[in-house]
Amino acid sequence: MSTEQTRPAGWKNYDDFAAGIATNRLPASNALVGQTLVLQLEGFSLTLSFKDAHEVVWAETGARAGSGSDWCEAIEVAPDTFFIDLTYANRPQHAMTLIVNTRTRRVLSVRSRIRDAAEAGAEPRVAQDFCAGTLGTDAALASGAAPHPTRDLIGLRTWQVYSPEHTYEHTYLSSELYAWQCLVGVQRGQGDVDMASYWKFDDEQYLFTFREFLIPVASVFFFNFESGRSTGKFLGVTGAGEVANNPAGAFMRKASMTFYPTEFAPV
Repeated sequence: MSTEQTRPAGWKNYDDFAAGIATNRLPASNALVGQTLVLQLEGFSLTLSFKDAHEVVWAETGARAGSGSDWCEAIEVAPDTFFIDLTYANRPQHAMTLIVNTRTRRVLSVRSRIRDAAEAGAEPRVAQDFCAGTLGTDAALASGAAPHPTRDLIGLRTWQVYSPEHTYEHTYLSSELYAWQCLVGVQRGQGDVDMASYWKFDDEQYLFTFREFLIPVASVFFFNFESGRSTGKFLGVTGAGEVANNPAGAFMRKASMTFYPTEFAPV
């Protein structure tokens, strides 16, 4: 596959398409302000105390033990379900995104990290790690299925309308890849195949992420097919070499579905 150093002439940078891509995003929520959440995940625990809509005091145990007060944002993406994004002032190349259901107590975390080109090699510059967990100190109180990797979306094609100037078509090719093309916007006529991950969080609710090869950017999106809303963010490097963590969100529509016979099923 192509690498960042071999992008085609005229290929857009992260900041070229990011402006306005949050126009159709759900609004931030104040529902967690004043609350403290204790999250138990595989190999570590995380405590979040929300001081206001955009400040959280956090403490983490485990291999990445630490604490601090940093920027955050919480969006209620489904009933009792929050998309929480957290960045670190002293580690701008890192970000954490959490999906938390306060009723079922199920949790899913995604760590995104921008690597230097030498470390990434031929892989996408932004790496992502996933971890399922529970809310509270007693995991036995969690209900419903735990978040897990899924093949449910393989073969699906969707339209993502982020704004009047941003419409993209997605095709979820396999458990590792997805294809995109821009139908409306500054990237119109451009498209590619990039690395992707898919997790099922609940009925009609999925986490979808992708990591681009041609530019240093990755995304985290929560898909709520019942409401037809996609809520997420991009972490990447702008054309000027600056790290940016930008919001995004879309009205989402299913376009078609390909059904594969067993002998032709993608990986």
